[in-house]
Amino acid sequence: MGALHDGHLSLVKRSLAENDLTVLSIFVNPAQFAPHEDLATYPRTLPRDIELLCQQAYTPPSEPSGRTRQPSAIFLPTVQEMYPSGITQTVTEQKGTFVEVKGYSEQMEGKSRPTFFRGVATVVTKLFNAVEPTHAYFGQKDIQQAILLRRLATDLLLSHPTPKNVHIVPTARDPSSGLALSSRNVYLSEDGKQVAPSLFDALTIAQEAWDKGVDKAGCIERAVNLIEQRKRDAQEKGMNVDIKLDYIEMNDAREFEVLDVEDTINTRRGRPVILSGALYMDSTRLIDNLILGNAREIVY
Repeated sequence: MGALHDGHLSLVKRSLAENDLTVLSIFVNPAQFAPHEDLATYPRTLPRDIELLCQQAYTPPSEPSGRTRQPSAIFLPTVQEMYPSGITQTVTEQKGTFVEVKGYSEQMEGKSRPTFFRGVATVVTKLFNAVEPTHAYFGQKDIQQAILLRRLATDLLLSHPTPKNVHIVPTARDPSSGLALSSRNVYLSEDGKQVAPSLFDALTIAQEAWDKGVDKAGCIERAVNLIEQRKRDAQEKGMNVDIKLDYIEMNDAREFEVLDVEDTINTRRGRPVILSGALYMDSTRLIDNLILGNAREIVY
């Protein structure tokens, strides 16, 4: 959706390394925003985005002429072009054709944002139809979105891209704090920027406990306790930031169902699990995730 950062550019670099032609779409999709969300204020930095894209280049080692690959095109559709029947943020008032991935959109992020994945599935179907990419690249930070799009490609029998060519690229992070890069990070206050890495730290604590054999409840308890400790630390330091945990949960990486005790045991045999969380820093909502188990089954 624009406001490019190093996370987006990591997708571009991956595509440049693996394809002769690379197309990037930039479109702030109204159907992904509920009426109370930040569509009007979402950061739009197109001139800077274009400048950053023009700086990206890759020379294949096997290229005898030393020809350098750069982004081939930027697809910049208008709202009218993407939604010929019009669009409103209120789902009950929307007209036209929309795409839903039933049974995969209600869990995890779907609990907090119940219409979000309907908007994602619809706009990405349109983008796939318009561009017909051989490969498509999405970031792990939005893990549910990316896996859901693989399901969409499977169910709609897409040939461009095929499900196996919907790639998930590891989350790009701030090298000093581990904070997952996001366009919405620009909303964070100075105090918020200091505390924001707490979500990644909490997930890391839970992952370390999992690797040591701690059960699901114990892992999540450690993560929640770390968030609560960071809240207390911020208050004691007089930091002007309101921290509110939305959720930390473990979900099956194929069906997104919440893991129960039996599922937790089965994952020890190699089935991947999504450990994810969401955290409010004032009014800014941050999300992050780690993969427990065989991450290569999901992220490739």
